[in-house]
Order: sequence, then structure tokens, then C-alpha cells
Amino acid sequence: MAVTFEAVEAVTEELVDAFARLLPQLSKSADPPTLDDIDDIVNSQAPLILLARDEGRIVGTLTLVVFHIPTGLRAWIEDVIVDEAARGKGVGEALNREALRLAEAAGCRTVDLTSRPSRQAANRLYKRLGFKRRDSNVYRYEL
Repeated sequence: MAVTFEAVEAVTEELVDAFARLLPQLSKSADPPTLDDIDDIVNSQAPLILLARDEGRIVGTLTLVVFHIPTGLRAWIEDVIVDEAARGKGVGEALNREALRLAEAAGCRTVDLTSRPSRQAANRLYKRLGFKRRDSNVYRYEL
């Protein structure tokens, strides 16, 4: 598999279609983003959407959010999705390594992420990449 990576700079119907195909593989409850939703992300300052392509087809995505807080420049990885047909071929690892490279180049002190325990392969990947499980509680307030 010859995977290439790119940062999304413009929103296309291909991208909207890819999210409609990929997002249900991550979350059964999330509605696929519209063209306007993706445009809002691409044109905001903090997040960067990375795509993985194999022979031109989008086979994975990852969102890297870089932000300043009083304790320094931080990064967060969200919504890592690799198409079921491309899993086990190094796409997720390569996407994460590219995100870590970009975060380091930006001067981030840390990169955080969360992953559901049921996503066993993803959790093994994050540990293999050097992520450490934090002794912290994650809270969510639903609006």
C-alpha cells in the first residue's frame, strides 16, 4: 500500500463523501459532516484535517488540534478513522506519526488523545507509538 498524506486546504464533494463513508466506522451516533461543517473546520485556526490516500482514494483521516493554554502549546488528536478495507496496513500508524511530527514542529509540549477501550487495535497502536495512559478523569457535559 503506497499511502500519501495531505492537509486539507479546500473542501470538496470527495471529502464530504469520504466522511460520510468513514465516520460511521468510528461513531454510530455522529451525523456525517456537511460541506459547510467541514468548511468551518478547515477555515478555523486550531484544527488541521489530515487525509491518507491510497492510489488517490481517501482511506483515512485524523484531526489534529493545536492550541495555546497558559501552560504552553498543546495538541490533541481526534477522530482517527481508517477505512475498514485499509486497516492493518499501517495507515493509522502513519497518520498518527505525521500528526506527531506536525505537533512537534509547531512547538507543542504534549499531544493527547482518547480512545474507547473497545477499540483494541487502536489502543495497541497508541501504546506502540509511545502514548502513555494518564491518571486522569475525562468528563463530558452534554448540551
